[in-house]
Amino acid sequence: MDRRAFISTLAGSLLAAPLAEAEQGGKVPKIAYLSPSSPTGNAPLFDAFKQGLREHGYVEGHNIAIESRFAEARYERLPILVAELVSLNVDVFVVNVNRVAMAVQQATTAIPIVMAAAEEPVGVGLVKSLARPGGNITGVAIVGGPEIYGKDLEFLKEVLPKRARIAALFNATSPINALWLKAAEEAARRLKVALVSTGVRSAEDFDQAFTLMKQGHVQGVVVLGEPLFYANLRRVNDLAMRSGLACMWPTRDGPDGGGLMSYGTNLVDQYRRAATYVDKILKGARPGDLPMEQPTKYELVINLKTAKALGLTIPPSLLLRADQVIDP
Repeated sequence: MDRRAFISTLAGSLLAAPLAEAEQGGKVPKIAYLSPSSPTGNAPLFDAFKQGLREHGYVEGHNIAIESRFAEARYERLPILVAELVSLNVDVFVVNVNRVAMAVQQATTAIPIVMAAAEEPVGVGLVKSLARPGGNITGVAIVGGPEIYGKDLEFLKEVLPKRARIAALFNATSPINALWLKAAEEAARRLKVALVSTGVRSAEDFDQAFTLMKQGHVQGVVVLGEPLFYANLRRVNDLAMRSGLACMWPTRDGPDGGGLMSYGTNLVDQYRRAATYVDKILKGARPGDLPMEQPTKYELVINLKTAKALGLTIPPSLLLRADQVIDP
């Protein structure tokens, strides 16, 4: 290598190293990535987060370290996983939903927490306000009320026969699902949809839940946002297909995994944006001073292969509104 090429390469590598590394005297920052889902189910989101880090100049194994843990939808494991990560002296936690953030906050109020999918964070008391969170939590919020589940029901209603009964599948152990269910029930009344609320407490209840839906002559099901369902996404979609039910999800993971449709936040985009908060915190910002963002991007995704298997015809007007159509 000639002298000029060597100097150019050296300068590039120095510029790529984030300010955080220099400020910490050569110490490589350590991120704790904690998901309630499985490694496989969470892979696209984890990849999006790491892509966001790379956009800020962080390369895993070079100038950043990531300790990842996955609870496999077993919430009882969270305190153990949190304690293990805290003992590793991590610099910042990256989590998604409220129950994970709460588990971390119970263990430490000193380590910053960046959320990629905060659910009603002000209403549940995680932060003081979106503009000034206070405490050690910040990140990106999601919208899961009437704005999402009302549209989910509306789109599903367009696809199904008139006066079709639709189920709302929710986790009966999840406080946030209670809020989402209320929003879905209010939307159903407005849309004049017969909504059958169907609760489960664990994955062991899925078979019985879909049996009850079929016996109740339900023709479609709206899955409420909950890690329990995402950790078992393909199983939920398989059960829906076998029961002849059109399955609607609040994020595109659903139709990507065989469901009929989804409308909601682009979670991949949110996880990528979460990396921006990590970057700011590692450079000295306090999480309580960083305003929480709300989603700016929503998408409607339709799986035509699933529609065909269910014998459903998607109205052309709905296809035109779709951000993506998964074609067989």
